[in-house]
Amino acid sequence: MKTEINLISIKVLDRIKEAGRLQQALSKYSSLINTRFGYHELNDLKCSRTGLIILELRGTDKESHDFIENLQEIGGIIVKVMTFKN
Repeated sequence: MKTEINLISIKVLDRIKEAGRLQQALSKYSSLINTRFGYHELNDLKCSRTGLIILELRGTDKESHDFIENLQEIGGIIVKVMTFKN
């Protein structure tokens, strides 16, 4: 039974360089992702190389922690976790 809710924010420092490994991790653990919100600056003059992704996870605590550890092994991203315990 899920005893906590994890929100994860991921700052991608270089979307072009890091997108492949990050997308592999997101796909591998897609069954844990309840909500995914991502954005980067985009206008007529610029498409930012940095980006931000916010995830709400479901699944067991162990699955969530395994996913977070997997993300933290990826270079070029910064991972922050906010945990709400029931």
